[in-house]
Amino acid sequence: MSGQATLSQVEKMTTQPIPKLITTLAVPTIISMLITSIYNMADTFFVSRLGTSATGAVGIVFSLMAIIQAVGFTLGIGSGSLISRLLGAREHEEAEKIASTGFFAAIAFGLALTVFGLIFIDPLMASLGATKTILPYARDYAKYILLGAAIMSSSFVLNNVLRSEGKATLAMVGITAGGLLNIVLDPIFIFTFHLGIAGAAIATILSQIISFLILLGCFLTHKSLLHLSFRNISWKWKDLSAIIKTGLPSFFRQGLASIATVMLNVNAAVYGDAAVAAMSVVGKVFMLILSVLIGFGQGYQPVVGFNYGAGCYKRVKQSFTFTTIVSFVMMGILAVAGFIFAPQVIQLFTKADAQVLEIGTYAMRAQCLALFIQPLGVIANMTFQSIGKPAEATFLSACRQGVFFLPLILILPQLWQLRGVELTQPLADVLTFVVCFPFLFKFFNDLNQKIVKQEGE
Repeated sequence: MSGQATLSQVEKMTTQPIPKLITTLAVPTIISMLITSIYNMADTFFVSRLGTSATGAVGIVFSLMAIIQAVGFTLGIGSGSLISRLLGAREHEEAEKIASTGFFAAIAFGLALTVFGLIFIDPLMASLGATKTILPYARDYAKYILLGAAIMSSSFVLNNVLRSEGKATLAMVGITAGGLLNIVLDPIFIFTFHLGIAGAAIATILSQIISFLILLGCFLTHKSLLHLSFRNISWKWKDLSAIIKTGLPSFFRQGLASIATVMLNVNAAVYGDAAVAAMSVVGKVFMLILSVLIGFGQGYQPVVGFNYGAGCYKRVKQSFTFTTIVSFVMMGILAVAGFIFAPQVIQLFTKADAQVLEIGTYAMRAQCLALFIQPLGVIANMTFQSIGKPAEATFLSACRQGVFFLPLILILPQLWQLRGVELTQPLADVLTFVVCFPFLFKFFNDLNQKIVKQEGE
């Protein structure tokens, strides 16, 4: 793609009205996130027909998928953030080096995880929280997920590179096609072909392959601004370390989410398979709800990156304000709906298990009470990551499911038993909300100084 196309995209990202620009980029990203969450929930929905232990296994293997996602997002968002700023500064060739380096690094990681995971699959599942009754189901599900690790992790990079260019619609097509295919294939492989929980995993991997091929096709057919090539890989440590450092907040966010899920499963397992299954269902439901927030935020990130790289600081400030207000409104509406209809939502996944329904309803309503305030932490984290402040972004990303969640999941169950397990996440969300304020105060103070300096020149 010519440098002229890059200049045209830079002009669009730095001059188009902020509300229209962010919304245009966010809508396809939200659709992508929703479809991804829906097909993850489809696995839980169809597998729940196999029993409570099978439902619990989906939650166990979700921790493994979170590890794959953690590295995929680290390399993908790390590359994407750098690419947005490089394109904003009109450094096209450097952007191509970053894209190629991130893509091939993700493939290498995925292959390493496949080999390691298959060799140690039983102890790996046990360490992720599988009970003796859940382990056979978790093993059957996980082996196929491990085989597709390289495809999954590199797809995250392709998706994020396209979004960083401002090509969110192309990214949406790849993710959406794979997600819809997964929803269709799940019942066919599970019930028609009688493959059980392994059928859900096979459907997931086949869908991931289709998404990967569609996303890769955008680069091979020059629909993207950037060209991926083995020759474009940078073998300099400073480039790979820049990707990793910039993407580190995503690694902490996704990696700690995986550890938090494991800790949640381990503590819930004390109260039986029903507790593991209930918390797994609630986790999937909130992954769907939060996909709207994260999708909107991901539409905001390239706008902030481009404009910060181009020195358009007023537009950075305007972007943050617009995104935060819209996000608060969206999450407020979903929180009210989720609280009211919690029993009906949980019933979709329980197969008439009254204990799962009771545990899941309480946990879902507790998390809905904290859902109102989540946008501030998410948008603040994404902002610092997009403008090249990895230390602030890494700390904030570690708060929700690390700095606060991990101590609470060890303390609260000792005080309140199962209620402590159910209340850990909402309390961690409240503490994360509070800790954002000093970081944002400093950010806006620095931004205002840059704006004053620009107007004085």
